[in-house]
Amino acid sequence: MTAHEVRALGAAALAWVSAHREGFALGDDALAEHGNVNTTWKPLGELAQVCVCVRRHTDPADPLHVLASDLLSFAWQQTGRGALFVELQRLEPFATYPLEIYAAFASAGLRHAGYESATATVARTRGWHLTEQEPNRRMSVLNSERRSGLPEHEDMPRALRRTWLAGLPEPWTFELAAGYTLTHVIFHLTDWGLTPQAVPPPVAAYLRHWLAPWLDTCLEDEQWDLSCELLAVASSLPGPPDLALFQEAWARLSVVQNDSGAVPEVGGRTTAPDFIDCYHSTLMTAFASVLTVNRLREMAAADGQGVPG
Repeated sequence: MTAHEVRALGAAALAWVSAHREGFALGDDALAEHGNVNTTWKPLGELAQVCVCVRRHTDPADPLHVLASDLLSFAWQQTGRGALFVELQRLEPFATYPLEIYAAFASAGLRHAGYESATATVARTRGWHLTEQEPNRRMSVLNSERRSGLPEHEDMPRALRRTWLAGLPEPWTFELAAGYTLTHVIFHLTDWGLTPQAVPPPVAAYLRHWLAPWLDTCLEDEQWDLSCELLAVASSLPGPPDLALFQEAWARLSVVQNDSGAVPEVGGRTTAPDFIDCYHSTLMTAFASVLTVNRLREMAAADGQGVPG
């Protein structure tokens, strides 16, 4: 797979997302007392984050940048231009997910002063600092604080040391849950691929050694969503990328992407996937694609050559 072909897969995925944007819209249950965050705010936040990443790695005149900007604007409008975060803050003052979602918008310059003021007050409390969280989730909150202009309540390297990945575990202990945990550790550590140099050398070396067999296992098992996340991790490490890993993995992903651009989370290629079964993996395809192409461009520039393919 050439860089041009990888970009085409990501462009098709983002086009599918745009065509199905209403699936990300917030409904009346977004602020309901027992509303399901996983089907309301979570998809919208993931949409915003991927659009931010696409914008970071593309020129403003690039059609992908324009489309990502349009989708980001749509997502921001869904939040009432930030006003709904204030309501979430009132309803769930110590919940972290509103800040984690808001941070994606804030990193793109879309901010709401009232929400930031309210969150800053809560973030100074002992209750916020002492909330018990999984280590990778703590890293998400720390990165979200930084992106939103709030003081980080803990040191990121300290939070990293408590994760599964930082322990350099036996590679055969890798399984689905561990895979998703390690990908998000890298995403929060590097601010979603923006700062590869933030990955400590021992962790980077460990991942360079084991990512290829782990990714091959996921592809063999048709775990397309996690495969895309692992490809994004491969593009978020310092140093030159593994071209063989990229080429083989993207060739296999190209087979499962359907004509509309959708990629299923798991299983075989389908002509009419349900939104909930493919929206995240399709977003991750766009995310991994733009990171992969960016790393290939950096490598080509360092070699004094054009972009491969």
